[in-house]
Amino acid sequence: MKRTAPTFKIISLAFVSLFFSTQTFAKSTENPVAKKASSAIKYRTINHQAFKAGERLTYRLHYGFIDAGEAVMEVKSTNKKVKGRNLLHVVGTGRTLGSFNWMFKVNDRYESYIDSEGVFPWMFIRRVDEGGFKINQDYIFKQNENKVKTQDKEEFKVTEGIQDMLSSFYYARTIDFKHAKVGQEFAMDMFLDNEIFPFKIKYMGTEVIKTRKGKFDCIILRPLMMKGRVWETEESMTIWVTNDHNKIPVLMKTKIAVGSVKATLTDWEGTVTPIEKE
Repeated sequence: MKRTAPTFKIISLAFVSLFFSTQTFAKSTENPVAKKASSAIKYRTINHQAFKAGERLTYRLHYGFIDAGEAVMEVKSTNKKVKGRNLLHVVGTGRTLGSFNWMFKVNDRYESYIDSEGVFPWMFIRRVDEGGFKINQDYIFKQNENKVKTQDKEEFKVTEGIQDMLSSFYYARTIDFKHAKVGQEFAMDMFLDNEIFPFKIKYMGTEVIKTRKGKFDCIILRPLMMKGRVWETEESMTIWVTNDHNKIPVLMKTKIAVGSVKATLTDWEGTVTPIEKE
């Protein structure tokens, strides 16, 4: 039993990291230099057809042949506004299933209020319960000042347009890979645990894949991971996203120290455009 519990912990952490990037990225920025906010703020606008209010994605997470967890990603409308700007309320939940609950139970909830035009966060809420280890975070993103204020009233200087753990999932779906070359990297900054983490996604081409839901024409992406106890190399995770405007992850696989973990899209609704299957 002494060996089994840590094994389940590693597997569960890998599940969480497939969606909510705990312990994921290569190196933090130790002394970030934020761009000074100008007196006349001009926020970016991203024109996209990747997601909208009403979208709901459901994933089943597998360790070998075992269904071990479930994750749900939702986009909701909200009446909240910041600086007069319209927001979307995105929510991600993750939980373990069955016997995994006995060994290392995961019950996580992440919320982000993102700018509907610029796809960057204004507020972030994180409630983590992983094997009894709990995290409660509430961040206020002062995008007009390039600062983040935490639940402990601390303020940190950050880079322009910085993302949180959940908003980065949606921002990545707005990236245009149409003219990308194999091996090309796309970068963004993320604020996590009071630090700035530079996050990179590598474009690896296209491929038609088959799941229980059918065949999908996909773009292949590889997020660069943190080498260590869970991942053996920086390129241990591969994600297949639909090769259309939605760019919805259909399949995710990651190699970990005790095997491999994958997540598959099992249900979807409210997408901007229908997901095309071959």
